[in-house]
Amino acid sequence: MSLILAIDQGTTSTRAIAFEVRDHDLRPVAVSQIELAQHFPRSGWVEHDAGEIWSATLQTCREVVRQAGGVDRFAAVGLTNQRETSVIWDAATGEPLHRAIVWQDRRTAEVTARLTAEGREPGVQSATGLILDPYFSATKFAWLLDAVPGSRERAARGEVKLGTIDAWLIWKLTGGRVHATDAANASRTALMDLKTVEWRDDLCVLFDVPRQALAAIVPCAGRIGETDPALFGRPLPIAGSAGDQQAALVGHGALTPGDAKITYGTGAFLVANVGAEPVASTRRLLGTLGYQAEGRTAYALEGSIFSAGSAIQWLRDGVKLISESRQSEALAQSLADNGGVYLVPGFTGLGAPWWEPEARGTVVGLTRDSGPAHFVRAALEALAYQTRDLLDALAQDGAPPLKTLKVDGGVTANSFAMQFVADICEVEVERPAFQEMTALGAARLAALGVGLISDLQACPAEAPACWKPRMRPQERDRLLSGWRRAVKAAIIAAPERA
Repeated sequence: MSLILAIDQGTTSTRAIAFEVRDHDLRPVAVSQIELAQHFPRSGWVEHDAGEIWSATLQTCREVVRQAGGVDRFAAVGLTNQRETSVIWDAATGEPLHRAIVWQDRRTAEVTARLTAEGREPGVQSATGLILDPYFSATKFAWLLDAVPGSRERAARGEVKLGTIDAWLIWKLTGGRVHATDAANASRTALMDLKTVEWRDDLCVLFDVPRQALAAIVPCAGRIGETDPALFGRPLPIAGSAGDQQAALVGHGALTPGDAKITYGTGAFLVANVGAEPVASTRRLLGTLGYQAEGRTAYALEGSIFSAGSAIQWLRDGVKLISESRQSEALAQSLADNGGVYLVPGFTGLGAPWWEPEARGTVVGLTRDSGPAHFVRAALEALAYQTRDLLDALAQDGAPPLKTLKVDGGVTANSFAMQFVADICEVEVERPAFQEMTALGAARLAALGVGLISDLQACPAEAPACWKPRMRPQERDRLLSGWRRAVKAAIIAAPERA
């Protein structure tokens, strides 16, 4: 048995990948993927059907097991997931009681604004590393409990469970026998003490979330439970779990303090390894748990961009300026420059370091000469500007300067965008040949959890693609100045300031 079944449950799709383990080298041998529907019941609200997520997970896993030659070839299951997305379900039936509230959802902005006004943020940040924002799971959990009649009373009796997607899938995979969440995912709820890696009663009281409904916190590598034998023909140990961005950190092999990666997916997430102790950010980056494995805990600083690839999707599906995402590169390159046009993709607010939940998408600098190519180029350039904002904040928090920025995600196939990131951020950008870093990280954690590998250090991979900075400093400064004016415009134009 030398295969790991990696489940990668993301914001736009659910996929399963079988990895073959040879020494410390993990290679994909089978894959299955199903797109995931998103629901937008109101402006700023984003939901998923948790039952659909489970059905797609089971279907893709069974297909991969079939492709790979049967369940007897598999040694363990590893899991990675969209973080902060929150689920409520019935402990007896295992059925969700409401649609899952997705990490992008802003419905609890008034709650976090009130807590901030009450002066609660410093205490929350000191304990959890997180700021007060509807992004995190705690206020989502409370909203779900209030939205489902009788669920608070039932939760107190242990009849209703709460969890992020990892906890939901572990519950379903084990047939309801295990209610567990890995430490990396737990660190994204605003309910876990970052130093002790335990739920805090005072935070549960502050956010009005009953501790009885929460999952047990477990390490990212190690035996969490076994799958129900009926699912795949025999039980498989679930031996690795981490939120998608932390799993990507492991997948990239960013295991040393100072290593950093950014994943350009629906959003974009910079995660920098800071070592064995949490680092308190003064620039509104997030202190978070990188991973917990091999008896040690690695911490990280993180910056979250809410709209990255979703801005390209908007160009395609919303305003229909392109019919395929890959057209964006040629359109952007058809222009000599951006023509002074900037797109601030605040479709669901702005993340780090701004944290403006009420900001909305804004385009500035339009003239009569502006056309579709300017919108497309502005969306791609925004990836780089937002990345530069995060790297500046990281440097101001005392992190060592990066020599290389490891990247992954669908947008990294766009060479124009990656060169622009290198130019604006003044850093070498490195893209691995194999792109599924989140799934690879989950597989490595599971392989470690069942002893197929002895540590998380990866074998040398195939030669990566690299982009080096080549922009003149004066041009970079001019472009960044225009971007910062555009961000101010997006913030000033927020509805609550109108």
